[in-house]
Amino acid sequence: MWAYEKRLQYPVSIQKKDLRVARYLITQYGGSNGEMAAALRYLNQRYTMPDNRGKALLTDIGTEELAHIEIICTMIYQLMKGATIDEIKAAGLDTHYAEHDSALYPTDSNGVPFTVTYFATTGDPLADLSEDMAAEQKARAVYENLLDLTDDQDVIGPLLWLRQREVVHFNRFKELYEYYRDNLPQPRDE
Repeated sequence: MWAYEKRLQYPVSIQKKDLRVARYLITQYGGSNGEMAAALRYLNQRYTMPDNRGKALLTDIGTEELAHIEIICTMIYQLMKGATIDEIKAAGLDTHYAEHDSALYPTDSNGVPFTVTYFATTGDPLADLSEDMAAEQKARAVYENLLDLTDDQDVIGPLLWLRQREVVHFNRFKELYEYYRDNLPQPRDE
């Protein structure tokens, strides 16, 4: 189904350890507005799109969101590389460490584990695409907040790129929403 190239969509090469930023960034892995929620939302919703146009778009963007998970995880690992137990404790990651050592586990930045309640699917293409547009806007806002929390250019580069992809996805969903709104039979008002 996919041709997997063993390289990141955007190169990540973070040179400076920063566990504080790693802790913030984990929200884009397993948080309510993160990449995992987006990937699962779109790959699930694609099955109820009314035509191949919608199915293809949801598959393409859902697959790209999986690639974004790889970027986020790479960033977190590089930000934490070589961290001592004292640094882990100081960053507030000690409870994560107790359960998972240095392995990633999908949570938000507060440690709340990922849950499928972060996304919905209704089977109604307009309702689902409305949710998808909102999800992309929320993810964009989170990336902008994350950008405010760092001055490391090695972190800023990938965050800016990921933020821009949220804008592109929003626009693609908006185009499909408008197409369906204008071309699909609408439910009758009773």
